[in-house]
Amino acid sequence: MGEHIGEFRSRLSRLDRKYKGMASGGYDAKLRSDGLIVITPRKVKRRMALLPIAVFLLGFVAFKGFLLLSLGPTSYDERVARLQEGSSVEQVGAFVMQSDPLSKLLAEQMGSVLQ
Repeated sequence: MGEHIGEFRSRLSRLDRKYKGMASGGYDAKLRSDGLIVITPRKVKRRMALLPIAVFLLGFVAFKGFLLLSLGPTSYDERVARLQEGSSVEQVGAFVMQSDPLSKLLAEQMGSVLQ
């Protein structure tokens, strides 16, 4: 009996994982060709978290491009420089709002389309 205890414990841990999976994500029951009903836990589908982040970043860069277009590059840079002289929160805002090549490119493209 002692030599089979490892196999027994591994089977118990497999069953425990199976039941925890069924409790969290549900289960599917399938009828095999020999008439046996086999119940398996459903695979949990992970939601795509990168897409909303990418949409947010693209919208933010487009917003910066629109500000660059409407204020002009010199006025925009002056306002960011004023932010850098402020509190620590304003300095973080200045770092985030500094003009980058992608924002400048979008401002140029929007300027050619809007004018």
